[in-house]
Amino acid sequence: MADLLVRGVDDALVQALKKRAGAHGRSQEAELRAILSAALLSPPRRKLADLLAAMPDVGVDADFQRHDEPAAAADVFD
Repeated sequence: MADLLVRGVDDALVQALKKRAGAHGRSQEAELRAILSAALLSPPRRKLADLLAAMPDVGVDADFQRHDEPAAAADVFD
């Protein structure tokens, strides 16, 4: 396993790392490994636009139109 040395890290980042590591009950080194692993080894998140574009075309727009009929709404819970 390799070692990694990062120089010039801002003090605010170091303090945030200490706080986060303490909240998770682990060392700063273990917390940093977890952060790197989550950032670099997790599958990339897909954009909402890509997910919507990948949805199959099912039906026509009229199938999804609202029908504002008070009598039909009153019968919903009968």
